[in-house]
Amino acid sequence: MFKKILLAGSALAMMAGTAAAADLPRRAAPPVFVPVPVFTWTGAYFGINAGYVFSESDTARTTGIGALQNNVNLGLREPGVRVSTEGFTAGGQVGYNYQFTPGNGLVVGVEADAQYTDLDSSVTRSIFIPAANPNRLTNIYRTEMSFLGTVRGRVGYAFDRFLVFGTGGFAYGDVTHSVQFQTGVPITYSGQRNQMETGYVYGGGVEYALPTDSFLNFFKTSAVTIKAEYLRYDLGSSNLLVASVGGPGIGYNTRFQNEGSIARAGINYKFGSY
Repeated sequence: MFKKILLAGSALAMMAGTAAAADLPRRAAPPVFVPVPVFTWTGAYFGINAGYVFSESDTARTTGIGALQNNVNLGLREPGVRVSTEGFTAGGQVGYNYQFTPGNGLVVGVEADAQYTDLDSSVTRSIFIPAANPNRLTNIYRTEMSFLGTVRGRVGYAFDRFLVFGTGGFAYGDVTHSVQFQTGVPITYSGQRNQMETGYVYGGGVEYALPTDSFLNFFKTSAVTIKAEYLRYDLGSSNLLVASVGGPGIGYNTRFQNEGSIARAGINYKFGSY
């Protein structure tokens, strides 16, 4: 009898312990830590650009060969005529950036671009100085640059998705110059030169990586960036022989400077967004 009482008491104690344990709060599983992705500018990219281009140091300077310098001194063939150009530019670019520290940090890279430019201008000067020449003289100057390309290094500092950079390197462009001097009606001196000119370019700008919910981020990734930049190019000078085609003497030399600036905006798609 006594054993039965002990067994019944033990069973009741075990049932009470089980019920009490069921009332205790359950231990939750430890949370899984998921690091927040940090944006990095490292990666290759390609894109398009468009903007405004204009020439600088755009005075055509003429000197006469031998005795024809006297015509320049008298103003019949003007020593300096401004032939300014401005217009639209559009093209594309490819490049690669490397960021040393994701988030905020130094960014270095290289970029190559090529763009169409509609730089084309013609200036006609009509000169009549009877004391120096009884004829009306017409001087026509034309300059054109239809293409410009650059290969540049880039160095900048990133503040997360915002990048400030400087850039500089090699530039080349398809440049055409022509000059015609008329005495009365006939063309008496003429010259033309079309050549791929080379030089340097430098500038700077800002670039921003769009959030995925931006309406401009049509890929809906963290790999679309927009930029604004200014570039100044210098392709040196072009010396043009305006040779005699019926006039006296050998002719004239006219020198053009091939310098200008570009202000443009662009959009890039970057591979390897994180």
